[in-house]
This record gives sequence, structure tokens and C-alpha cells, in this order.
Amino acid sequence: MKILLIYPYFLNPRVHNVEDVRAVPLGLYYVAAVLEEHQYDVEILNWYNIDATPAKIKEILAEKKPDLIGFSILNANRWGAIDIAHIARQLNPQVKIVFGGIGATFLWKHFLTHFQEIDFVVIGEGEYPFLNLVRRLEADRTRDMGDIRGIAYRKNDQAVCTPSAARIKRLDDLPDPAQYFRFQHLALTRGCGGNCNFCGSPQFWGRRVRFHSADYFVRQIERLVQKGIRFFYFSDDTFTVNKKRVIEICRKIVDKQLDISWNAISRVDHVNEEILYWMRKAGCIQISYGVESGSEKIRDYMLKNISNDQIRSAFAMTQKYGIMARAYFIYGAPGENEHTIRETMDLIKAIKPLSAIFYILDIFPGTALYDDFKARLKAGDDIWLNRIEDIMYFETVPELTKEMILSFGQRLRSYFYEKLPEFAESIQLIDDEDLYSRHSEFYSRLAMTFDHGDYAAIDQISNKQALAEKLYEKSLSYAPNADAYLGLGILNQKKGRMPAAIDILSTGLSHFTRDPRLNICLGVGLMNLGQYDRALERFLKFENEKDAVRFAAQCYEALGDRKQANVLFEKLKMM
Repeated sequence: MKILLIYPYFLNPRVHNVEDVRAVPLGLYYVAAVLEEHQYDVEILNWYNIDATPAKIKEILAEKKPDLIGFSILNANRWGAIDIAHIARQLNPQVKIVFGGIGATFLWKHFLTHFQEIDFVVIGEGEYPFLNLVRRLEADRTRDMGDIRGIAYRKNDQAVCTPSAARIKRLDDLPDPAQYFRFQHLALTRGCGGNCNFCGSPQFWGRRVRFHSADYFVRQIERLVQKGIRFFYFSDDTFTVNKKRVIEICRKIVDKQLDISWNAISRVDHVNEEILYWMRKAGCIQISYGVESGSEKIRDYMLKNISNDQIRSAFAMTQKYGIMARAYFIYGAPGENEHTIRETMDLIKAIKPLSAIFYILDIFPGTALYDDFKARLKAGDDIWLNRIEDIMYFETVPELTKEMILSFGQRLRSYFYEKLPEFAESIQLIDDEDLYSRHSEFYSRLAMTFDHGDYAAIDQISNKQALAEKLYEKSLSYAPNADAYLGLGILNQKKGRMPAAIDILSTGLSHFTRDPRLNICLGVGLMNLGQYDRALERFLKFENEKDAVRFAAQCYEALGDRKQANVLFEKLKMM
């Protein structure tokens, strides 16, 4: 039996092109790992953007000839899955289509009632319900599926649901998908103790948090490092919910000398100085916190259960240890007005986030907000027959208008970008020699963000190049850093300060002799001064680097050695 597991494309382009959009949900890898353990032929396809080349859908499905396709469903990508399923059914009327994930779990009856392309829905935690379903289909015993827990299907043309499958008690009993696949999103836990009314996690996972052991989690990281991965996203709802376990993980990462960096998600009431120290030592570079609003009244409505003091404390501590603190904000909730937006702006000023993402309050199935929406408007799940990704809260009440909400969002973003340089310059890192190399990394990474990263193209941020230069210099005040030397070298070159650029790059090379970027950048500076012989010495060290070969060819041309230049130009064509 050939099984494809597909992460389908979204209906609309993403407003925020953040990492979560592009990545296959981790649960799909666990489903695939269980199938691999039982010797099934399974393949994962990340089709989050295949709608850009729609002809490939039919082409790939025709080539792979799947017997069964499982789709990982979020509310926003359900139409992508439906459209792909329709194409698959046209190619092979016998192919079985299974929906799973959070988006399918809360709309199982809707999908089975309205879309004949869908044969089954796996509800909740999917590893073993999906395996049991595959086994039954393989054995061609489908007359009565009622004994398979955790699925929904049609019986006598009616959508029915079996009893829930038991939750996996020991997460370590699951096979490690890192044995079979490469991925960057990891999770130590399942579940969240929070009860936010805009989030589906409490109903999907339950509010009891289950854990992998520290050994399982670190072994998974080791396997992925062996596959060449050095950067990770720890995607738990609250990674730091068990501080002792997180510190144990961080100690193991340090002891094993795993050279990795990673982002995490937490709550402001679940961090302290000890855990932040160890997270930074182990390579954490960013923590995202759900702040949601500067208005305590709005946060209370969302059942967020955090205070302004906790928010201020967490952001100050996090950035003190050289970890970028990212704030998630949600606007457009009940009671949102000029005063609450001002409160949010005041909180932004107080906590000085180095990254912020602003969302309009959305309503999704499986949330308390959705239950309230259906009760208020006497609505049902048929609303999802419309080709929409979500329902924005402001669309369901008369006191909030689209113009008002768009204005609020624009003001919040503009204020954040206006204040961001001030936030970056105000950082005071803890004076701990044990963290000096990490502090240097922090400042160089932050500088690159303004120099040529995410913030470089944002016009609302002023004096980006001058700020980047200050941050690179702060980086080098703690420890030598190749990125900082390179950044300062390039900035000096851009300003026409070639001697200064050569000096800083030469200093960098005294610490990082074989760094190809520093050598190539220094070579370019020497070319600009007409010192082609010295530049050539830099480029010829890196015969497999395209830039080095190109510049070396140009040096030979300038020196009148046309024959050798042509040799390198021909080599460049083959690279």
C-alpha cells in the first residue's frame, strides 16, 4: 500500500511569512514514523506552496499512484486539501482520502457531510487511529469500522464518529521520526495548561501536559544534527512549563557540545533567571510570548491570566540574557477602542520587544470564541462551505468596523517600528563572562536584522545602517565574531572607507583565518584599491566558492592574464 501524507496549500497568501507556515506539522512526521515502524511505504509531501505551480499536483499524483492520502488540516488549508483530494479522486476513483489534524477534528461532520472526496477523518491524536485505519483498509474489512477508536466515517450515508482514542500516556513510546526524516520543528510536550478562548489547543490536546523525557528529546536533536540541521524551532505551546526538565535538556545540549541554535515559545509567567541562563547557554536565541494586549480588561476577556508586571518582568529578563523576546499581539477583541490601543502602545514601550507580530482576532472551530459565535449569530458549521480561511471577530459585531480595525493595526505596527531602534540601543546584557560569546552572537545577529535582514526593507525604521554599525561594534566588545567583522567590513566598503574596511576584515581574519566570507570581502576591498595580486591570494584559497572564482577571474583579467581568466570563467559556468 502506497501512502502519501500531504501538508496542503493555504487559501490566501500569508500576511506574516513566518516559519510555521512553511513547515510540515510535527504530528505528520510522528504518524509517518509509526507507519515506518510497521513497514508501510509512506512519503511526506510539503505542498504548502504547490498552488504556485498547480500542474504539478496532477503530475506528481499520477507518478506516485497512492492508494491512500492523508492530509494534515488546519482551518486555513482545508480548501487546498479538498481541491487536491478532488484531483486525486479523478486520477484514481479508488484512492482513499483521510483528513486529520486540528482543523479536521473539529469539523469532522462538516467534511463528511459535504465532501464526498473525503472517506475518513482521524480525530485528535492521530498516530494509532491512523495506523489502525490503514490496517483495516489493507485487509479490505471495511463493512463496520466502529471498533476503530478515534475516527469518523460514513455509515448508511450518515457521518458517524467512534469513541475517542486513549491519549498516549508515555510520549517516549512513540518512534522517533528523526530516525527517518529531516525536520526542524520539535516538541517536548503535548497539551497546554492555559485556557485562552481564541486557541484550539485546550480542546484538542486537553489541559494536562504530557512530556517526552529529556533523553528522548536530546537524542532526537542529535539525530537531526547528524542529518545536517543546526537550527530548530521548539514548537510547544509553553516549552518552559516544567523548568527542571528544560534545564536538564539544556545541560545535556551543553555537555554533548551540540552546536545548535533554536527558538521557543513560552508564557511570561513560566520563566525565571535560572531557566533563561541555561536556555541561552544551550543555544536559545528567541522566545515568543503571547502578550495579546496592553489592556488587562481585554486579556481577561481572552482568559490569558497574566499581568502587566509579569509581562514586563519576563521581557526584561529574557533580553538581559541575550535572547530576543518576541511579542505576539492580538487586536480587534470585544471592547477594543482608542484607549485600549493606547494601552497596548504603552506596554510596547515598557517591554521593548525586539520582534512583534500583530494579528486580528480570529474565530476558529474548536475554540470557546467559536462556540460563542455560533450561539450569538445562530450559526452552524455550514459557514465553512464558503471559501474563507477564518472569521474575524470584528465581522460579527456592529461596534467594530473594518476601517477601525485596519487603522488600529497600522498604528500598532508603525509605533513598534518607530520605537525599535530605541529598543535595540537600550539593551543591557548581564555581565557574565560565561555568556560573553553568546552576547557577541546576540548583537551580531541583531545587527544583521537591520543591516540586510527582516528589518532592512522597512522604511518606517530610521537610521538602520548606523544602528547596525553600533550593534556590530557592541558584538565585538564581548568577543570576536565573524559575522560582526564581516558586517562592519561591508558597511565600511559601502561608505567608501576602504582602508577602514580592510583593517576590520584583516582583524577578523586573525581570528577566523579560513572564513570564506571574510576572505572574499577583503579581496573585494583590495580589488577596489587596485591591489589585484593581494586580492587574488584571498580568492584562490576557495576554489569551490562561486564568488571567489568569479572575482579571481576578474583579477586575472585586470592583471592581463586572459588565459587564466578564461579558465576560471569556464569553471564558473560548471558550478
